[in-house]
Amino acid sequence: MAHIEDRRDKGRGWRARYRAPDGRERSRSFKRRTDAERWLATQTADIARGAWIDPSLGRMVFAEWFSRWENSLVDLRPTTRALNLYVARKYLLPRFGRYSLVRITTSDVKAMLADELAEGRLSKSAIRRHVLVLRVILQAAVEDGRLGRNPCIGVKLPPEDARPMRFLTAVELVRVADATGEHYRPMVLTAGLVGLRIGELAGLRVENVNLLKRTIHVREQLLEVEGKLIFGAPKTKAGKRTVTMPAQLGEILAEHFSSEPVRRSGLAFPGPKGAALRRNNFRRVWRKACARAGFDGGPLDGLVFHELRHTAVALAVDQGSRSKSA
Repeated sequence: MAHIEDRRDKGRGWRARYRAPDGRERSRSFKRRTDAERWLATQTADIARGAWIDPSLGRMVFAEWFSRWENSLVDLRPTTRALNLYVARKYLLPRFGRYSLVRITTSDVKAMLADELAEGRLSKSAIRRHVLVLRVILQAAVEDGRLGRNPCIGVKLPPEDARPMRFLTAVELVRVADATGEHYRPMVLTAGLVGLRIGELAGLRVENVNLLKRTIHVREQLLEVEGKLIFGAPKTKAGKRTVTMPAQLGEILAEHFSSEPVRRSGLAFPGPKGAALRRNNFRRVWRKACARAGFDGGPLDGLVFHELRHTAVALAVDQGSRSKSA
């Protein structure tokens, strides 16, 4: 039976006791009787509705639970897994690593959010991800019976950073493609005219490009996970697709495919020495090319390679409009 024991004569306040569903007695001491009554009422109510959690399980520290959670990540895409683990190790473990799971409160999560927003070093999108990753980790603890509820639930996240949709004109596309140099120029033009992502371009094999029919079959992409290059399927089923290229691009690719790096690797867009393209290496080339193209400081300042997908759509729409008016 649940009861409260008066232990003030021993200087120990009030002890609340109850019999848990596992048959073991649980107890906790309080300075005030009202606190003991409130805690005991909560425990007995949880038992009655089948929501009781063994408090000893929740005493596991966050760092130890993270290690168990990490080993359970088998169904995530390699890039998603790597990103989530990076966030946890870089931001969550330093803050919550020594906390027992039951000690992490909604107020603690809100405090992390407020601190990171106040620092102003990270984008709102990055800060959102910190909370979302923490939510996933703690939800796994809920499902494992270590927490009664997820303290991240109900925490209001900051809005995503709004990035204006930008695209290049045909002249600007050619200008930045020329600025990347002879080796990368065909890849930049392909991105801006066809709309392939950087991973799809890096993973594209020559055998999946039909120059006669002017088609590109997207079947896989190249991922870089913790420094390792991995060929994998596109992110979604719709990612496997066939796209058509302009005739002029086909002529450019025909010449490009005869180059030594392409013939050596079998990849449509390898690195300059024939190895698979690494995004970080190309990112430096891209930044310098944007500067040489005169984009820095203007409306196209900070243009990222992914925005060439917007360019491909805009140029296709423009070409369609011209065709109809001709």
